[in-house]
Amino acid sequence: MSVMDTALRESLKSLRLSGMLETLDARLAQAHGGELGHLDFLQVLCQDEITRRETVAFQRRLHRAKFEQQVTLEEFDFAASSKLPAAQIRDLGALRWLHSGESVILFGPVGVGKTHIAQALGHLAIRQGAGVRFAKTSRVLADLAGGHADRTWEKRIRELVRPDVLILDDFAMRQLSASQADDLYELVSERQGRSLIITSNRAPSDWYPLFPNPVVAESLLDRLINTSHQVIMNGPSYRPNKRPKNSTDRPAKPKIS
Repeated sequence: MSVMDTALRESLKSLRLSGMLETLDARLAQAHGGELGHLDFLQVLCQDEITRRETVAFQRRLHRAKFEQQVTLEEFDFAASSKLPAAQIRDLGALRWLHSGESVILFGPVGVGKTHIAQALGHLAIRQGAGVRFAKTSRVLADLAGGHADRTWEKRIRELVRPDVLILDDFAMRQLSASQADDLYELVSERQGRSLIITSNRAPSDWYPLFPNPVVAESLLDRLINTSHQVIMNGPSYRPNKRPKNSTDRPAKPKIS
């Protein structure tokens, strides 16, 4: 290794350009072999650093999202049911709703893949540089209730408002208390102009009776529903098909009398 190569390596280390450091030997070999001119050498080293930083940032956003599973839209089995609105879901994959600050509501029976699609859309948003947060709605409400108790409510709701996309899974599962309804109202109001993805076993029209105060329900849900893309996901549950096979799944052997 030449003195110049050593000096370059030390300079990159001091500048914390580890992306360049990781590929330096290969790039130097290309330069010494005449494959890269001076400007080409500098350009590919810079691109190596950009690629590393983009990868690190992507992994950081992915970690912060707190997905239950790392799933993508490409992995989803659209052939599982002819009733699934495949074209509409694929269209949502273009993320025009995200760039417009609109929301997505996925509703239908248990097991049709609502949570998969929600997380897959979140994964696509992360690929485009957006911040995403996934959470069960019940956990969000419990977290905000804890904020009332220890006076950290403002801090907790700011953390939910910050992401470009907030995914609320299993929305409208049960009757809400007055405090829970107020917290949801504040959350949706504070996130105006930022996207939500909501999954629910109930149709949006069935959410209203779950709120103890009709005025809060009208104000919150009308605003949310009228600015959202609604996706009706219907069909049989495909969860039994994904169940691990074991000895208990085998048919019993007939007894010989």
